[in-house]
Amino acid sequence: MGRNLSIDVLKIILAFFVVFLHMNFLKETYPLLSYILVNGLFRVAVPVFLVITGFYFFHIDNAKKLKKWLFRTFLLYAIWMLIYISYWKDNDEILLTIVFGYHHLWYLIGTFFSGLVLYLLRNQSSRLLLGLAMFLFFLGYIVQVLGNLHYLNAESDSLLNDYLLYRNFLFVCFPFLTIGFLINKHQIDISTYKNSSLLVILSILGVIAEAFFNYKYISSESTDILFSLIFVSPLLFLYCQKIYIKTTSKILASFSTAIYVVHPLIMKSDFYKEIESFKILIFLAILIPVSLGLVYLNKKLKYLL
Repeated sequence: MGRNLSIDVLKIILAFFVVFLHMNFLKETYPLLSYILVNGLFRVAVPVFLVITGFYFFHIDNAKKLKKWLFRTFLLYAIWMLIYISYWKDNDEILLTIVFGYHHLWYLIGTFFSGLVLYLLRNQSSRLLLGLAMFLFFLGYIVQVLGNLHYLNAESDSLLNDYLLYRNFLFVCFPFLTIGFLINKHQIDISTYKNSSLLVILSILGVIAEAFFNYKYISSESTDILFSLIFVSPLLFLYCQKIYIKTTSKILASFSTAIYVVHPLIMKSDFYKEIESFKILIFLAILIPVSLGLVYLNKKLKYLL
């Protein structure tokens, strides 16, 4: 099965979304615009990554393929957890960090566990799978909103505001992985719809509108889960998927993974913290060659990306 260049390009754009999200892009200069991007538009990245992973996960239909997939995912997680060990080894909750992942690596271990759950449930009816995915996603969303509203007593509030409770394999990874899986299972195609681009634009506007609403009426705190993501993520994937440009090269896909795994290492460096002006430009000027270097290294060493 040939690779689709459009999906690989989408993954690179999404990887940069994650970078700008972690940078708190424009926070000092334009707080409202920053919030709409950082806690709105850029939040599309991880769910779309998961939908793409779920789409290809459909082909994992026996124990041998599953073992290989789990091994590969876990090894990637373990390698990068070791690379980042100096940042989390002195953590008070070291066991939780290992189980849920350090910082951005939660996505890898979350994919690992949700893939395992999806494999066990893959022969259930699509209606049941979709219902379960929606239920779990909505549950996670409710937990987060209740936390951000700060209506409950201090103890409950502190629990609800622990992102491990809602941003995990069950409430985020499993729902989007399942949606990708079902898209492939039912060969869903939006190229037959004349207004597919309008649908995508409207769903993106929905994310922006929801972020604006959150900022004004719920809380200006960081928001991981937006309700509109459940619509925009599959639509964005389906739209890019229909622009099929065949490629055999994995370089772009590896490049997007490299950007994703390595960017916090640069962000946490003393060198980065000392930069006063042109911070973003200098950061990108370092990140891009470092990521390309990782892609090259991965060809020699394997399993880095």
